[in-house]
Amino acid sequence: MRIIDRYLLRQFVQVFLICFSSLTGLYIVFDAFGNLDEFLRYAEKEGNLLGTMAQYYTYRSIFFFDRTSGVLALIAAMFTVTWIQRYNELTALLAAGLPTRRVMKPVFIAAIGISLVAAASREVIIPRISKQLGRDPKDLAGDLGRDLQPRPDHETGILFRGKQTFAKEQRIAEPNLLLRNALAEFGRQITAKDAFYQPANADHAGGYLLRGVREPADLATRASARLGDRAVIITPQDAPWLEPDECFVASNMTFDQLTGGSQWRQFSSTWQLVRGLRNPSLDFGADVRVAIHGRIVQPLLDVTLLFLGLPLVLTRENRNLFLAIGLCMVAVSLFMFVVLASQYIGGVSLVSPAFAAWLPLFIFVPVAVNLCEPLRA
Repeated sequence: MRIIDRYLLRQFVQVFLICFSSLTGLYIVFDAFGNLDEFLRYAEKEGNLLGTMAQYYTYRSIFFFDRTSGVLALIAAMFTVTWIQRYNELTALLAAGLPTRRVMKPVFIAAIGISLVAAASREVIIPRISKQLGRDPKDLAGDLGRDLQPRPDHETGILFRGKQTFAKEQRIAEPNLLLRNALAEFGRQITAKDAFYQPANADHAGGYLLRGVREPADLATRASARLGDRAVIITPQDAPWLEPDECFVASNMTFDQLTGGSQWRQFSSTWQLVRGLRNPSLDFGADVRVAIHGRIVQPLLDVTLLFLGLPLVLTRENRNLFLAIGLCMVAVSLFMFVVLASQYIGGVSLVSPAFAAWLPLFIFVPVAVNLCEPLRA
């Protein structure tokens, strides 16, 4: 790595870190003031207000990096180029015989590296901290009830209903499970006081333990209900580990999938989304398929955005910093609009999910190639 490479790389990294720190700081300040009462109430129970806020916003900052990395990489590249243009350093380098693409090589490598780091964070780090990211400032302890939207298990035909859910205990209060299809022979519905999600173990598959069952009233004397060879509703008659007023409902739908909705999809890795598509208990629509293709395309979109915006500030005539920022923002706004519009039309099945995710590349890659003529000099 030569001196000029280290110089440009250092300038790029400094600008990127300054922009990321500034935007993250603004987000934290506004969000923290808006939710300060909730943090204070939680600190009264758990103590350590600063520690709680630091932990909460550390996780949020990781997600914020994922959302802004592509735009910030473009801004850092744009400022780096404008800086060396302003003091005629680019002119001197070109006069020394270095082609433009060679001068910009460290900027390209750094921007692509940030895109790859964001992709790794999206696939490895964010899924591991999804529970922390899903915490609501109004429910930091996870003991605040949330309304449960009815959700069917498409494999068993059971419609999960209930009064409220509690994330900390993975509990459904006042569950009311409507039985359909072959399971309707067991009864019309199962009502209970509480339902707790339990992962698979030696005694049972993953599913929900219902306690304080009120309907059916003769639960203890009933045999377990099956779909083929699989026991779906396990009763005390066939499971000694159950109390007389308990039953177990097997389901491949986890508590997060039951209650998380779009938030669960947002914090899941691509592999988790693919597994969700293959899960017979779930019925993901076209929007999830668009999201899966979008995960694959995202690094390419980040690089395309870089090569759309950078040539706008790389011409020798354009040395005005504010004009460069304006051109950059216009390019970013147009690019984001097309990406969001493509995702929308794919999510409502106007076009195929794969085509919707790749459409922005079909539109902007030829434009970027045409704009990159100065980089080939």
